[in-house]
Amino acid sequence: MDIAGSVALVTGSNRGIGRRFVVQLLERGASKVYATARRPELVDIPGVEVLQLDITDQASVAAAAEIATDVTLLVNNAGIATQGSMLTDDLANARREMDTHYWGNLAMVRAFAPVIEANGGGTIVNVLSALSWFAHPGSGGYAAAKAAEWNMTNAVRLELAPKGVTVQGLHLGAADTDIMAGYDGPMVDPADVARASLDGVASGASEVVVDEWSAMVKASLAHDPDAFYAQFA
Repeated sequence: MDIAGSVALVTGSNRGIGRRFVVQLLERGASKVYATARRPELVDIPGVEVLQLDITDQASVAAAAEIATDVTLLVNNAGIATQGSMLTDDLANARREMDTHYWGNLAMVRAFAPVIEANGGGTIVNVLSALSWFAHPGSGGYAAAKAAEWNMTNAVRLELAPKGVTVQGLHLGAADTDIMAGYDGPMVDPADVARASLDGVASGASEVVVDEWSAMVKASLAHDPDAFYAQFA
């Protein structure tokens, strides 16, 4: 897909990876970028069209699709991250994760796939995670939701291929964003995440694995999980 001249919509664009997507889309010549957020007043990027959007609210998703009828590139970036036990913490947290990462992003795909098709085809990017492929203590709700979103991404890719809409799954480990505040391990630059994804959009890649950690996790799926999870013991 040629990003120059495209019309993009990015969810969760007020900070972090979403903000870097917006900036780079403008730099690469997108003709219009809809920068969306639950709190649109926090979007401070010149040259964009700001939209209020809560992907967990079907009415909000439908309203955005009625306004942004010229979209050819959708970046599903908005997300949350809760922490806690899958067995003892408030079940509402696990539901929020699934409502956001699975149901919310599926709602966005369902709303905007017909828009992109009507505009001659294009691309959908789903921002996933290395945690699509493993679970870490305390991150079970997030990991389960990202795993569901990963296979949803695979499913809609198959359905949309005949319609001229490609679907990219974007996987990364920890990125240096607000959502990772307090994490002291290695982190990737969110600008590098957006760059790798948009390079993949340009080349038609179905999957982009940003960092070595994510590549290692993916490779581990072919082996005994005990060996992989021993490092967390």
